[in-house]
Amino acid sequence: MGLKEEISRLKREMNAVILVHNYQRPEVQDMADFLGDSLDLCQKATELDADYIVFCGVRFMAETAAILNPDKKILMPDETATCPLANMLTKKVLLEAKRKNPGAPVVLYINTNADAKAEADIICTSANAPAVVNSLPQNTVLFGPDKNMCYYLSKRSKKNIIPVPADGYCPVHRDLIQKIDILLLKREHPNAILLAHPECNQDVQEMADYVLGTGGMVKKAKELPNKEFIIATEEGICHRLKKENPAKEFYPIKKAVCPNMKKGSLEKIRDALKSRRPVITVQEDVAERARKAIERMLEVKQ
Repeated sequence: MGLKEEISRLKREMNAVILVHNYQRPEVQDMADFLGDSLDLCQKATELDADYIVFCGVRFMAETAAILNPDKKILMPDETATCPLANMLTKKVLLEAKRKNPGAPVVLYINTNADAKAEADIICTSANAPAVVNSLPQNTVLFGPDKNMCYYLSKRSKKNIIPVPADGYCPVHRDLIQKIDILLLKREHPNAILLAHPECNQDVQEMADYVLGTGGMVKKAKELPNKEFIIATEEGICHRLKKENPAKEFYPIKKAVCPNMKKGSLEKIRDALKSRRPVITVQEDVAERARKAIERMLEVKQ
């Protein structure tokens, strides 16, 4: 029996589904029951009649799925796959920022760990961050953990947005996607539309035709009649974009690779199903508080 067939058999026997993030390896994406961004997948998990959910992404995503699905077992093929951006915002740093800014609501990007989410007033994604921030009555807002996301928000809101921590960033988007990379691709493909993630540096955002999260990129690539796109985010999404738009060309920043997102593999999925571990859990009181912050986000009108 081949590896894919073995995974399919185990899924049937266990009543399991496989949720895969857009940045995962192509072969893992192709094995997905559902493919999407972190919030898409966590919301999908709440709709499924499954006993086990195999979450192929990084740890904060699996934690979010566990928070929203306390009645399901969340398996993570490689629990060492963490998010450096999420790890930059500790509970201690967040509590100190709250102490220094009494009355300022805390808006946290979904790319945060569970203990930080539990201290937030409301969560947001790259897609709904402006709507979430603008829904708040206060003029000053604490936002974490990505400073480039703060810049993105400052262009779409009149709020005073204080970054927490002061210089949080995604190493892939800040360090591996540079303006020079875009200029070189633009020279080769002058007619290409530039889609950039809001975690990218400010100068890259300013060059972009559209600044979007991964879900927005998938939608925009389908909507636009253009045939060529430069993709300024983790290169893994180009597999999905090309698969769903075979008549179009997508040019990635080839060095923009997240090593944590690439830890997933078919072998690890098979092993997680066979052993039924590792199971990702979140302490009950932390999960309850974090769930309220996520639910507040879901109530915001887009």
